[in-house]
Amino acid sequence: MQRKRSFLALGLGGLSLTLAGCEGVVMDLVDLVDENATYVVTGGHWLDVHAGTLVENEGITIRDGRIVSIGPPADRADVTITIDLDREATILPGFFDLHAHYAVDLFGDGRVDETAAYPELFLANGVTTTFPAGELDPVRMRELRLAIESGERRGPRLLNSGPYFGSWRQGWDDDAMTPDSIRNEVDHWAAQGTAGFKAKGAGPEQLSVLIEQAHEHGLTVTAHLDSGFGNTVNPRDAILMGIDRVEHFLGGDMMPADRTAYASLQEFDDFEGDALRDIIDLYVDRGVYFDPTLSIYGYWGPHDPEMTEYWTDELRFLTPYMREIVEARPPRPVNESFAKMSPIKRRTLKAFYDSGGRDLITLGTDLPSWGRYWSPFAIHRELLAFARAGVPPADVFRIATLNSARAMGLDDELGSIEEGKIADLVIVRGNPLEDIRAARDVWFVFARGRLHSPEELLATAEGRIGPTDASEESAWRPAR
Repeated sequence: MQRKRSFLALGLGGLSLTLAGCEGVVMDLVDLVDENATYVVTGGHWLDVHAGTLVENEGITIRDGRIVSIGPPADRADVTITIDLDREATILPGFFDLHAHYAVDLFGDGRVDETAAYPELFLANGVTTTFPAGELDPVRMRELRLAIESGERRGPRLLNSGPYFGSWRQGWDDDAMTPDSIRNEVDHWAAQGTAGFKAKGAGPEQLSVLIEQAHEHGLTVTAHLDSGFGNTVNPRDAILMGIDRVEHFLGGDMMPADRTAYASLQEFDDFEGDALRDIIDLYVDRGVYFDPTLSIYGYWGPHDPEMTEYWTDELRFLTPYMREIVEARPPRPVNESFAKMSPIKRRTLKAFYDSGGRDLITLGTDLPSWGRYWSPFAIHRELLAFARAGVPPADVFRIATLNSARAMGLDDELGSIEEGKIADLVIVRGNPLEDIRAARDVWFVFARGRLHSPEELLATAEGRIGPTDASEESAWRPAR
C-alpha cells in the first residue's frame, strides 16, 4: 500500500497541508505527529553552532528520530512529510535548561514540583532538555521522566537530578548524612536513572563524597555554593574536589570566608584584579563549567521592562481560582541585594567569556515561580540576559545548546544540527542572530524527531497550574 504523503508550505500567513490526491484538505498538526514519519525540512536557514553562522537550508531529513542527512534529499520516495519554510525562518538546535526548576511556590508555604503543565510549556518554548538541579519529590519526577520517555506525556527530555544533597532538602539531617549514607543514596538514585546531582547546603566532607561517588557512576555534580563562611564550601575548593559545574558564583578570593557569598558579590567592583582573574583561570585550567543564572536576579530587583515583559499571557496557565488570587496580590518587594548583584553578575560573566571560558558556560534559568513568571518561559529571558551581558548571539545559542550538552556528556547525540544526531530542533520566525528575542517566536519544535506545535502545547497547558478551589490548596502548601 502506498504511504500517505504530506506537504506543508509554511509562510507568514500560517500553515497549510495538502495531501496527495486530496487537494485543499487542511488538517491539524496533531494529525501529523507520527513516530514513523520521515520528514524533510527545506527553506530558511539553520544555525551551525560550531561556526556561529547561519547556513542556507537545502534540506534536513529526519527519520527514526535522527537527522539522517543535511542537504538536498537524494531520495524522496520514503518521505512522508515535507515542511517548506520561507526565508525568514531559522532552525536552531533544541535548547537546554540545566537549572530548570519545575518547583513553584504559589502561596509562600513551600515549593512543590509542577508536572501538570510544565512539560508542555518547556517544549512549547523550544526547551527540549531539562535538568531540574534538585527535585523536591524525586519519585514523582522520575515518574514524569518515564511517562515522557514512553510517549504517555509530551515534554522535554528530563534529566533527573534526584533529591538535593544538603540542608536545602526538607528533612536533611547533617549528623545522619555520613559518607556511607551519601554513597548509598547516590547508588540508589543512580540505579533509578538519575542523570546527575545537585548540592545545596552540603558541608565540605559531604560534597567531596558526593562528587567521588557520582563519578563512580559516570554522573556529574553541580552545586549552589558559598564563600567558605561557616561550614559552607567555596567554589574554588569544590573545583579542587573535582566538581563538574558550579551555579551562580565564581568564588575564590572574590568571596572571602569571613562573610557570605551574597555579601561579597553585591560589593564586588575589582574587575581587573587578581581575584577574578585567578578564579577564572582555575575554571579554565580544570575544565569546570559555570552556570551563571543571570536572569533570576532581574526578577527580584527593580522592575526592568526589557527583562520582565510578557510576550504572552503567562497567567492564563493558572487555574481560574489561582489566577484570581495571584492578580489580587501587590507587587513583590524589591530584593536590594539581588538588585545590586544583577549588573555585577553580568560583568563577571563577560569577564569569564573574554578570558577563555566561552566553551565552559552553560545555561540555566533557576526560576522557582511564585505565580507571575513561569520557569519554561525563562529560557528566553536568560538568552536576552546573556546578550545584554555582551555575549554575541551566536555564542549565546552555543551556550544554550552545545555547551550545555557537553556539560552533561550528551554532545555526541545532542546540542547541534549534525547528521546522525537526535533531531531536537526549534524552528523560529526571524533571525535571532540579529535580535535574540526572535527565538521567542517558536513556530515548530522537533523533540526526539517528533513534530510539535507550540500553539497546541500552550493550549493544552491553559488553566492547569494551581488548585481549582480552596479544598485543593493544601497540596500546594507543603510547609503547613
